[in-house]
Amino acid sequence: MFNTWLRENPVAMWILTVVRVVLGWSWMTHGWEKLTGGGFDAGGFMTGAIAKATGEHPAVQGWWANFLEAFALPNVGLFNFLIPLGEFLVGVGLILGTLTTLAALMAMVMNFAFLFSGTVSTNAVMVLFEIFIVVAGANAGRIGLDRWVLPFLRGLFRRHEGGGHKAKAA
Repeated sequence: MFNTWLRENPVAMWILTVVRVVLGWSWMTHGWEKLTGGGFDAGGFMTGAIAKATGEHPAVQGWWANFLEAFALPNVGLFNFLIPLGEFLVGVGLILGTLTTLAALMAMVMNFAFLFSGTVSTNAVMVLFEIFIVVAGANAGRIGLDRWVLPFLRGLFRRHEGGGHKAKAA
């Protein structure tokens, strides 16, 4: 019942638009600060998260610390590029209502990465609102560019179903 309300109700559409824009503004501004600040380095954050995986009650699970230590930290340059760009693009997508569900899903991935790294802050609240946006699907972006983008993409994919162009009727 709540699922249907999120997906179809005009009131939900307006509420989700406000939530989407507020979340988007947060993501976009944080990403922009990192992109233009010239000094973003995720290495210290990753090292701190790895350190939180020890002790009697670790805040970071061992498997996540292993991922950070074995993959993320050696490739910190890649993450220094992806994190700010991802935050900025997620924010723009949410604000404009463009590929809203995908933007919210990618936001959740980043929020969970921060949570897995032992940083609660606003991440848990953001994930909760992002779940509502993902569950709402197209209704969350109806007041936005998804009103035109999603039908265009559906038409584009339908044209190419079956591995190629459909033959014209004679």
